[in-house]
Amino acid sequence: MTLSAVLPTPELEQIWFTRCPVPTASGIAYKLGWLTEEFAPDGLPVSTLQEARQLGRHHYDHDLPGLFREGGNVPALAARAAGAPSRLIGLTWIEEWQTILVRPDSGITRPEDLKGKRLALPAWGDSRPGSIARAMSLHGYKGALSLAGLGFDDVELVEVALQDQSQAPDPQQGLQRLWSGLDYLVHGEVDAVYVKGASAADAARRLGLVVGIDLDRIAEPRYRINNGTPRPITVHQNLLDNHFDLVVRFLAQTLSAADWAANNRDGLNAILEEETRAGSVGVAEAYRGDFHTTLAPDLSAQRLDFLGTQKEFLYLHGFLERDFSIADWVDPRPLQAAHELLAKRRA
Repeated sequence: MTLSAVLPTPELEQIWFTRCPVPTASGIAYKLGWLTEEFAPDGLPVSTLQEARQLGRHHYDHDLPGLFREGGNVPALAARAAGAPSRLIGLTWIEEWQTILVRPDSGITRPEDLKGKRLALPAWGDSRPGSIARAMSLHGYKGALSLAGLGFDDVELVEVALQDQSQAPDPQQGLQRLWSGLDYLVHGEVDAVYVKGASAADAARRLGLVVGIDLDRIAEPRYRINNGTPRPITVHQNLLDNHFDLVVRFLAQTLSAADWAANNRDGLNAILEEETRAGSVGVAEAYRGDFHTTLAPDLSAQRLDFLGTQKEFLYLHGFLERDFSIADWVDPRPLQAAHELLAKRRA
C-alpha cells in the first residue's frame, strides 16, 4: 500500500496551515493549488489560519492538532518552551533584506558607527510569543554590533511603542507598521531601526529612509540569525502520531514547490507580492540573488546549530518561559520519507 493510499483516521476533518508573510515553500504550494490537490482525494480541505481569523492565535500557541506551521522561530520556540506538544520537522533559511535603516544624513554606514547611537527597540507585546518585533530588533542589533566588537552597553536602546497595525490605511502599510521605530527615526527621536523584508523596503522608500547597514551582505550567516533565519516547519505531535503519511505528503509538496520556485523566478515574484503584501519593487529589493533556489527545508547540522543559537539568545533575554533541548524537539523521519516519496513519484 502506498503512503497516498493510507486514509486518515475519522477525527481529522481538515488540514490547516499557517505561514508568515515571507517566501515559504508551503505558501507557494498552496498558491499553486498543489496542497488542495494533494489532499482532495482524502476529503480533507486545506485552509490557512490567515483565512480563519478566529483561529489566528494558533499561529502562536501551536495548539491545533491538524496544523502545519512554516513561520518565524520566535513564536515556535516560545510555544515549545511553554510546553506546546509541537515537533520540528524542517528548517529553511531565506535571506530577506535584514537591514538597519537610518536617515540619509546620519553618517551611519558601518557597524562601528552605531557606537553611542540611539537604537529603536519595540516594546514587549502582550505575550512572549507576541513580542516578535522586539526579539527581531534586539538580535538584529546584536549581529551588527558584534561585527565591530560592540555590545548593547555601547548603544542606547530606546523603547518605542507598538503601533496598531489594524489602524493602517491598507494591509500593505499594516505590515509595515510592524516596525514601530520608523516614525521615531523620521522624527529624529532615534538614530537607527532594524527591519527586514519586502514591506520594510517599501516603508523605507515611502518615508525617505536609507540602509545604513545591510546585514545580508555579511558573508558569515551567523550574524543574521534571527526570527526567520532559520525558519522552522512544525506540527502537533498528534498529527505525527496519527497521520504520519499526511505529514509526509505535505512536506513532499513543499519540496516540489521549492523545485518549482528554483526554475520560475518571475512566477515566484508574482506570488510573493501577494504573500508579502508588498509591491514589485519591494519584493525585488528584499529578495535578491539566488534566494529562489534555496526554499527547500532541511534539517542540516548547521541550521540546527543556528536555531540553537537563536533559542539561547531568546532565553537569555526573557522571550522563553524555560529552556529546552532542540534535539528532543526534532523529528527527522517525515522529511526523509518525503524525499523518498518524491523519488518514487518521479520514477
